[in-house]
Amino acid sequence: MAKIEIYTSPFCGFCYRAKSLLKNKSVDFEEVDIMFHPGRKPEMMERAGGRHTVPQIFIDDVHIGGCDELYTMDSQGKLDPLLNA
Repeated sequence: MAKIEIYTSPFCGFCYRAKSLLKNKSVDFEEVDIMFHPGRKPEMMERAGGRHTVPQIFIDDVHIGGCDELYTMDSQGKLDPLLNA
């Protein structure tokens, strides 16, 4: 199984949608809530090429992007192979 990490914050609708898609695919993921762990935001931004919005999603340490990119990958049939790698 792939290692999935998602940086989130509470009350973020895009974060909720991204996590919902991953949960529907029955995959485990590590969630880093940057509101409760603000010291991790610079880490997220560095890993995400300067992006500062949430969610930021990584699969096997590869930056996927945010919620829109995750759903696009899924609709193109590219997400499942990554999750099952």
